[in-house]
Amino acid sequence: MSEPARLAVRKTYKLFIGGAFPRSESGRSYPVNDAKGNFLANAAKASRKDARDAVVAAHKAFSGWSRATAYNRGQILYRIAEMLEGRRAQFVDEVKATGLSRTAASTHVDAAIDRWVWYAGWSDKITSIYGAANPVAGPYFNLSTPEPTGVVAVVAPPADPLLGLVSVIAPVIVTGNTCVVVAAEQAPLPAITLAEVLATSDLPGGVVNILTGLQSELSPWLASHMDVNAIDLTGITDPDLALTCEKEATANLKRVRRPSTPDWTADPGTDRLTSFLEVKTVWHPMGV
Repeated sequence: MSEPARLAVRKTYKLFIGGAFPRSESGRSYPVNDAKGNFLANAAKASRKDARDAVVAAHKAFSGWSRATAYNRGQILYRIAEMLEGRRAQFVDEVKATGLSRTAASTHVDAAIDRWVWYAGWSDKITSIYGAANPVAGPYFNLSTPEPTGVVAVVAPPADPLLGLVSVIAPVIVTGNTCVVVAAEQAPLPAITLAEVLATSDLPGGVVNILTGLQSELSPWLASHMDVNAIDLTGITDPDLALTCEKEATANLKRVRRPSTPDWTADPGTDRLTSFLEVKTVWHPMGV
């Protein structure tokens, strides 16, 4: 008598908020399929309440993270790269499920790991590059230095669920901001696995919070939230949704980075590093 066929355990992934993995308060989830339509897992469908909780967590974490030394932030980003390297095979499988060949997926994952290292190296250099001692007409020292903006909402790019995701998160947090990320709606698994890496790294809880679910439901809510200081709309592909988010962001004069489709494999430059920085200028009298 043959043994009955085994029923596979269908995994339902959770959200990543405040360093923990809560279920969506709505109890909703949605199926995630590969490029051929085969079922992979269920992902939580975050609600507005989940988005609010994520903003609270990011806001709470901002004080400690923004005051950490640049050297320490760089160490933590490098540690994240080390841990991604250790789970490289899993990331390759998840990226491959989006329709890439194994070779292309491997290249994609390697680039994402290298991108973490690249941004880690900027942690203690960005102030030197974009800060300045300004010449003024008077007996004063006039010094300008960049500071983090605060809580940044990020809509991750759908076409590059890992390299694109890393490329929008890393520059936000390495400069001292905290963030709430809306993962790629149709390919959220790399973001969820990244959350598992972050949870076991040295990154303080709340610095990165990851929501899975409907972009159209979460993005306007984050854009209108008064405790969100800036929003990156890179991953929004619907022009009407992007316009709605831009309008909502005017309520508290958020910094807005508009939707775009960059070549994530190209040299990222420093543009994203400075997108969510403010410049503080201090005047100090010279001694006689």
